[in-house]
Amino acid sequence: MAKTVTLIATSAMGLESIVANEVRNLGYDPVVDNGKITFEAPISAIPRCNLWLRVADRVKIVVGEIKVETFDELFEATKALPWENFIPEEGAFPVIGKSHKSKLYSVSDCQSIVKKAIVDRLKLKHGVAHDMPETSSTYKVEVALLRDIATLTIDTSGVGLHKRGYRVGQGEAPLKETLAAALVFLTNWHPDRALIDPFCGSGTILIEAAMIGQNIAPGFNREFASSDWGFIPNKFWEEALDEAEQLANYDQPLNIIGTDINHNMIEIAKENALEAGLGELISWKQMQVSDWTIQEEGGYLIGNPPYGERIKDADYVRELYRSLGKVTADHTTWSVYILTSFNQFEKAYGKQATKKRKLFNGFIETNYYQYFGKRS
Repeated sequence: MAKTVTLIATSAMGLESIVANEVRNLGYDPVVDNGKITFEAPISAIPRCNLWLRVADRVKIVVGEIKVETFDELFEATKALPWENFIPEEGAFPVIGKSHKSKLYSVSDCQSIVKKAIVDRLKLKHGVAHDMPETSSTYKVEVALLRDIATLTIDTSGVGLHKRGYRVGQGEAPLKETLAAALVFLTNWHPDRALIDPFCGSGTILIEAAMIGQNIAPGFNREFASSDWGFIPNKFWEEALDEAEQLANYDQPLNIIGTDINHNMIEIAKENALEAGLGELISWKQMQVSDWTIQEEGGYLIGNPPYGERIKDADYVRELYRSLGKVTADHTTWSVYILTSFNQFEKAYGKQATKKRKLFNGFIETNYYQYFGKRS
């Protein structure tokens, strides 16, 4: 088994630079492309990246990258790759796929061919005459074709990295934990500053902020597909978990407040925070934006308010944003960050954003409006 591997941390569109910075902070050298961040790293990086990457969707091992224009080329090139270095004799290896702008556009055929090629390779290398049992751990393989280049990977994460394990309840349109963490990273908030979300919903933004503020690894309380893979020594997982425990700063005080007009959402947010082990660190209160009073100087407001996607909601959303603008107008030291797809936000809020950034909340194209407060 090689001592190093090529890894890909996948990313939502527009968040690649944040993921790349996370990878860099872990000590690896990333190469950024659309939706993926590639880097060479030791095997020990697999536990560390799964535990620490807050904004990435998944971490994958690159088994090979090959140019293919025919099914025969795909079969032979796949069979030539060292699958036995990763997948044991009893390993289960379902194959998924996708194809874009490639001659081999039938995804189902590509999946079948890759599966057969891997079976033939493993039977040869493991000395197996019978069918592969596929009774132990899962090694999900993906064949991704782009412009006739096939990238063959194995997913180390399993359930997407946004699944932190603390969400016991949610609203109608929950924000992914990975995007919520990105919204915090895109500010220059520091845990010694007040942070408020007046549209907290199930509390995701503030829970992610609290974890960032205390440097708690987001994957600390969940399992990963690769947790019991034979080629990753158990000591690497133990060392990664020990590192996460040592680096957590549970004594860091935080001034984080979440409010929402919906009492049920406040109760859900409390439960989620409690499940995340942050029950005493975040204050929750039912109230509407117009009732807000701000005491602290130099704080931060991060919100993901209703977007008004339905025509009948447009007037309500416009008035909501107008109320927010009035509340924050007299607090020039506060920085305000709002994610919305409502294209008249600045007009309703009453002020043009200092900066805005295009992001995708699922399939919804949004802007992240940023208003930088004056230094207090």
